[in-house]
Amino acid sequence: MLAKVHSCTVVGIEAFRVEVEVDIARGLPAFNIVGLPDAAVKESKERVRAAVRNCGFEFPPKNITLNLAPADVEKRGSAFDLPIAVGLLAALGVVESDGLRDYLILGELSLDGLVKPIQGALPVAVYARAHGYRGLLVPAENAAEAAVVEEMPVYAVKNLPHAVDFLNQAATIIPYRVDRDEVLRQAAEESVDLAEVKGQQHVKRALEVAAAGGHNMLMLGPPGAGKSMLARRLATILPSMSFEEAIETTKVHSVMGLLGQGQAPVGARPFRNPHHSISDAGLVGGGSLPRPGEVSMAHNGVLFLDELPEFRRHVLEVLRQPLEDGKVTISRSKLSLTFPARFMLTAAMNPCPCGYLTCGNASRRRGSGSLPASPRTPSTATPT
Repeated sequence: MLAKVHSCTVVGIEAFRVEVEVDIARGLPAFNIVGLPDAAVKESKERVRAAVRNCGFEFPPKNITLNLAPADVEKRGSAFDLPIAVGLLAALGVVESDGLRDYLILGELSLDGLVKPIQGALPVAVYARAHGYRGLLVPAENAAEAAVVEEMPVYAVKNLPHAVDFLNQAATIIPYRVDRDEVLRQAAEESVDLAEVKGQQHVKRALEVAAAGGHNMLMLGPPGAGKSMLARRLATILPSMSFEEAIETTKVHSVMGLLGQGQAPVGARPFRNPHHSISDAGLVGGGSLPRPGEVSMAHNGVLFLDELPEFRRHVLEVLRQPLEDGKVTISRSKLSLTFPARFMLTAAMNPCPCGYLTCGNASRRRGSGSLPASPRTPSTATPT
C-alpha cells in the first residue's frame, strides 16, 4: 500500500516541493521517517499517531515507512504533520488518492487533530500558483496570508477530519478570498506620524530630502534631542509600497514568523531597530541553514542603528554588500542562499561618549568625538 502527497518546505525565502511517500507493509510495528528530517519532523510521527487515533481513525500496527523526497535536502519544521497524516490515511484507503497530486498540503497537527498555523505560507502559495496546482490546503490561521496570491484557490482546514472529508469530496470548502487592495490599504496604516513632532524643522527637512531620494542618513545630537523619535517616523513619509514590494517583504516576515494571526500582506514599510549588541549573523543573516537577518527584515523599509559607535566594527563592515547590491548572499558548504536587502540606513549617535560634548579631547578621540559636531544646535541630520 503506497500513497504520495505533495507538500513544501521553505529554503531561504523560497518554497521547495517535497513529495511525502507513505508505504505500509507487513512486519513488526514500526514508524520510520527518512529523507533528512530534522528533530521537529522526526517528532511528527508521535503527533500524527495521536491525532489519527483521537480523530476516530485506525492507526495500523504495521511497518510504516515514510520518505520525504528529494532525500538530499534537509526538511525542517512541523508543516509536514498534515500531509503525513493524509498520506497515511490514503495508503489505508481512507482518503481517495486520485486527486492528491493536484493539491499542496501544509499544517501542523495537535494531538486532538486540530490544524495549527505554520510559517512560510505565502512563499508556498506563490510556488503553487507558478506550478499549476488546483489548490492549497493550509491552516485556517494562514488562509488570509496565502490568499493574497491571486488565481490560487486557498482552502482553510480546521482539523484532520475536515481535510479528509474535503479530499474525499464529502465536504465543500469555499476558497478563502481577500480584497487585495483593501487589505493592503489597511495594512499600510501607521501608528505614528511625523506631523506629531513639534519643532526640529531642520531635521524634518533632512528627513524629507532623504525620503525623497532614498538617501542614507546619520543624526548627531545629545540625548533627548529626539533622534530616535524622528527616525521611527521616517518610514511613514516614504512612498506607499507597491503590491510587488509588499509580497517581497511579506515573504521575509512570513518565514521568520513575524506575521500576526490573519495578517497579510505587510503594507507598512518595515522599521527595524536592532540593539547594538547584535552579531554579524543577526544583522545580515546566517546559521547552519541560513535565515534572514535584520537587513532583510528591513527590506523596502528603514534599518535604524541607534548609538552607532557602540556597534562592533566587524558588524558594521558586513553592511557593505547589502548597501551596495541590495541583497545578501550567504554561502555554506551545502548551499548558497540570497536574501533581498534594499533598505534605507539611518543611524544616530551622540557627539561624544558622555553624550554632551563635555569630555576631554582624549576621551572624545577614543570614542565618537572625533566626528565634527556643533554643540549649539540640539541635533543635526545629514543625508549620506
